Amino acid sequence: MAAALALSQRGRGRTAPNPNVGCLVVKDGRVIGRGWTQPGGRPHAEAMALAQAGEKSRGATVYTTLEPCAHESARGPACSDLLVAAGVSAVVIALGDPDPRTNGKGAQRLRAAGIRVTEHVLEAQAREAMAGFLTRQARGRPLVTLKLATSLDGRIALASGESRWITGPESRAHAHLERARHEAILVGRGTYDADAPRLDVRLPGLEMRSPRRVLLSRTAGSPDGWERIDTAAAIASLDGVDHLLVEGGAETASAFLREGLVDRLLLYRAPILIGSGKAALGDIGLTDLASAHDRWRLADSRTLGSDRLEVYAAR
Repeated sequence: MAAALALSQRGRGRTAPNPNVGCLVVKDGRVIGRGWTQPGGRPHAEAMALAQAGEKSRGATVYTTLEPCAHESARGPACSDLLVAAGVSAVVIALGDPDPRTNGKGAQRLRAAGIRVTEHVLEAQAREAMAGFLTRQARGRPLVTLKLATSLDGRIALASGESRWITGPESRAHAHLERARHEAILVGRGTYDADAPRLDVRLPGLEMRSPRRVLLSRTAGSPDGWERIDTAAAIASLDGVDHLLVEGGAETASAFLREGLVDRLLLYRAPILIGSGKAALGDIGLTDLASAHDRWRLADSRTLGSDRLEVYAAR
């Protein structure tokens, strides 16, 4: 299942509105089929893995990170039906599908066909791997990651506005990898006017995974190649976006935090001091220090060149 979860990450940021699922077909101790949800949501992971395994699927065990779908679609057959037709003997599932069109029906269909079903294997890891899809299902909006690149004293630019570059090349490369894992990326009008950011992915081999560009602005109209929303809450209206990366600036970051819309925080910190520069954040709605505590859980930390990255998850 851990290998299936790793496969699922190949599709992250490209499968919405479908979940990024991973699947393995195993027989006699050997992997005979691998699959992950393809761009645009089809083929599904199970369909890809079964196609690769072919006739060898009969009697095999399938490991899938999400309950196989049970609903009919003009885009392809239900994965639970494909598994039955393939004659697999067992299906191991990490997480049940919250989509009401499936929600338990996929596992039920497999059991009715005599297939042994095991559920809840590495479920917590599956929830993390498909957090964007699950957030959209539960909250009606994308999973939001806020990226901040600051000095040690929490500044994002000199007082003059100069900000290139606070962090080093390793941090910037990591940030581009994060862009490739999101369907859309958002900045505010101030950042757009000051920096004219490209917001693309400039890593060799991943250029085609540049996300959609979204501008947060109350001013009507948007530049060519950009989508515009006028409030942070309007991210719910972004069709086909389950993962949204917010890159700036301070006013935009503060608005998302103030409205409780940040699920994940990427904090890149360079070993420099700036002093009286531009702060990373403005008013985020705190009224007392007590309410600032226990909001964030450290999920990861690592050194990137001379910089430090800390990843926090909202509690």
